[in-house]
Amino acid sequence: MSKLLTALAATATLMLHGCSLLPENGIGDGITRSLDDLPLIYRPSIQQGNVVTQDLVNSLQPGMTKRQVRHVLGTPMLVDLFHQDRWDFVYTLGKGSNPDEIKKVALFFENDSLTRIEGDLRPQPEAEREAPKRDVVVSVPDWDGNDRTLVGRLLKGVGLGD
Repeated sequence: MSKLLTALAATATLMLHGCSLLPENGIGDGITRSLDDLPLIYRPSIQQGNVVTQDLVNSLQPGMTKRQVRHVLGTPMLVDLFHQDRWDFVYTLGKGSNPDEIKKVALFFENDSLTRIEGDLRPQPEAEREAPKRDVVVSVPDWDGNDRTLVGRLLKGVGLGD
């Protein structure tokens, strides 16, 4: 009876802790990597933080107020209590717990105006910026009611149409 209770307690412990009891970079990582490769397991793309693009960073100008910056980039992900004049914007995108894309931008203010930008994205000079994409307009001819459909033309070709 005591062996049965010991086995049940060990099984319950393993079930509660799962792969966390396995050593790092060993069997535990091998199991999670092999589960990631299975075709029937759905791994959604997880997007966290503020979406920070080069176009948004290009729209920032020195001297902008905190309110103007908040309008362009949104509320910062991190605001340090001890450094109120530094805003950190972090954006991650990836499958499961492994982000493929990580972007970090730190903005520094003095007297409520933007002074400098650090991180993965910085404002580009005007010469290096891409031209804005223009919409392509395609003209489509109006439908003429006298034109026959494909089926109507096929029936006429066989001699069944009028």
